[in-house]
Amino acid sequence: MPRGPKKHLKRLNAPHAWMLGKMDGVWAPRPSTGPHKLRECLPLVLILRNRLKYALTMQEVNSICMEKLVKVDGKVRTDVSYPAGFMDVVSMERSNDIFRLLYDVKGRFTLHRIKEDEANYKLCRVQKLEVSKKAIPFIVTHDGRTIRYPDPLVKVNDTVKVDLKTGKMVDHLKFGTGQMCMVQRGHNAGRVGVIQHVEKHPGSFDIVQIKDASGHVFATRLKNVFVIGSENKPWVSIPAGKGIKLDILEERALRKL
Repeated sequence: MPRGPKKHLKRLNAPHAWMLGKMDGVWAPRPSTGPHKLRECLPLVLILRNRLKYALTMQEVNSICMEKLVKVDGKVRTDVSYPAGFMDVVSMERSNDIFRLLYDVKGRFTLHRIKEDEANYKLCRVQKLEVSKKAIPFIVTHDGRTIRYPDPLVKVNDTVKVDLKTGKMVDHLKFGTGQMCMVQRGHNAGRVGVIQHVEKHPGSFDIVQIKDASGHVFATRLKNVFVIGSENKPWVSIPAGKGIKLDILEERALRKL
């Protein structure tokens, strides 16, 4: 029997969001343990080699990272397998590149180019709200941050705006009907819409009804919903397409234009 944690990942078992070709080799880079789950992250090697084409091989990616040229959320990361995830800001000062990691409407990771003023903050979903042994209230966010003494109005499922330089909470968005949201996992990952209704199912999964800009209504689990703005005003810029999922005929018509 094997002992200890797994250290390899086969390409066929890699997440669909990474968009790796199944004939390109046997192995895929296994992300290091970090703030995002293995199946909800994108390792830096895939960003630099497969997406941005700044390198051809893992060795070249390693050289770039070891020169301390790549920052995630304002911090230098030298680990080529570091797991960057949803809403993370990936920046490379030498090439003047700043990206926010988001999903497209097909649930695949996309590097959305942003401006410098938007790179100073990120949105974090509140996963947990607790009080420590010494009676200090704190929240835990989707990217593993622990923020002490949050605003008393902040609850689980809300979104907080975090200043990346200080790591402190600047503002927050309440979860509720009428709020603009993006789905971060599941069949509808990457879709953007306005929360219409929340169905409570005690003992099971709460379901959220969401309506997108084209008028289509879809449903997903409550834990998949990430509030990004209020009343059709997002706090972060959204990739092209504005999170509206097209059917096959609409996609074909768009390609012909």
